Amino acid sequence: MVEYAVQRKNAGERISQAAISAAVARFRPILMTSIAFIAGLIPMVFASGAGAVGNRTIGTAATGGMLIGTLGGLILIPGLYYIFAGMADKLVHYQKEKPLSEEKDKRYSNKRLKESSHDEKE
Repeated sequence: MVEYAVQRKNAGERISQAAISAAVARFRPILMTSIAFIAGLIPMVFASGAGAVGNRTIGTAATGGMLIGTLGGLILIPGLYYIFAGMADKLVHYQKEKPLSEEKDKRYSNKRLKESSHDEKE
């Protein structure tokens, strides 16, 4: 989902629109996969007989985890992408205006090299 959102953002969409379009595009595949997995766990949740307590425990925990993970994946991930992509954009703009000290050091040493080579030629 994040990769799709990054592609949409690189294509020129705003961050919010890229996150929404990624969530919409990935909604059906994520939901189908999760529902199929949860449907496979239903026999474990309603198990009876020998070892039923263990099967019910594992089935219930896995089903609950998949439900929470699916909801988190559909809601939380686009929201986090929106937050962190916005932060990254601000950081990139800040670094373009005020380069890191290493970049300043490189510029300074390149300038000094050019000056010293120019002085040697004269």
